[in-house]
Amino acid sequence: MWTQWKIATRMLVVLSVLTGVIYPLAVTGLSKLLLPYRAAGSLVERDGEVVGSELIGQTFTAPGYFWARPSAASYDGGASAGSNLGPTNPALHGRVAATVAALEAAHGEGGSIPVDLATASGSGLDPHVTPAAALYQAHRVATARGMEEANVRRLVEDQVEGRQLGFLGEPRVNVLRLNLALDDLAPLPR
Repeated sequence: MWTQWKIATRMLVVLSVLTGVIYPLAVTGLSKLLLPYRAAGSLVERDGEVVGSELIGQTFTAPGYFWARPSAASYDGGASAGSNLGPTNPALHGRVAATVAALEAAHGEGGSIPVDLATASGSGLDPHVTPAAALYQAHRVATARGMEEANVRRLVEDQVEGRQLGFLGEPRVNVLRLNLALDDLAPLPR
């Protein structure tokens, strides 16, 4: 029995070092070497200052910006999670109703609200909205910036990312990238 215990202990130590230290360091080193932008969190810089990440959504509330979908985690990577509220839960219905009311107040009651603007994503970190959700907001953004709505719609269409590998997922718009392109095209009036 003592022999088996020594073998098991050695295997535990060897495998812990291999899988807990050497492998993670090798993968991290290779990713930093081969994909430095992605390995650093896909951070987006503007004028030498980090303004966000392509991978984690953030809250935009000004009328002159496109809004992301709601987040049950307040876009906190450490608290990534959905609300865990089921479809029959009254709290979920109340939160969605409040979101819909706020969207209708900001956009008027015309047109149906895209579902991703009224519901949170499963992770609470989603940086994308559907093209329909971005186009739904075009009138509000154009009005707030004093722009032609057609120009804002064209900008949205230019920012649509297609399916990954041509068949995975759905077309989407990165809200941070869209708002940065919007600032480049027409800065907010002061």
